[in-house]
Amino acid sequence: MTTISFVKENKEIIVANGANLREKAIQNSIDIYTLGGKLMNCGGYGQCGTCIVEVIEGAENLSEKTDFEVRKLKKKPQSYRLACQTIVNGPVKIKTKP
Repeated sequence: MTTISFVKENKEIIVANGANLREKAIQNSIDIYTLGGKLMNCGGYGQCGTCIVEVIEGAENLSEKTDFEVRKLKKKPQSYRLACQTIVNGPVKIKTKP
């Protein structure tokens, strides 16, 4: 078990190692989408790129970036991830809607 801390929401959730960041955020009522993302998200299949989050701490505890993430986030800071493509394997601090 590990924790995901959502900075803006001041909320910490406990998850199993190997949990998907997007799924756990949604299950715990954490809003990760901007208005455009709410209208046009792909449902977590890694095709739209609207579930961008910023990793504040614990990037080493996350899965490697997927090829899609590398392409979609190439002009964004290195600390940005797509929640739907991110597997949590240790404690992290996340900023939603960076």
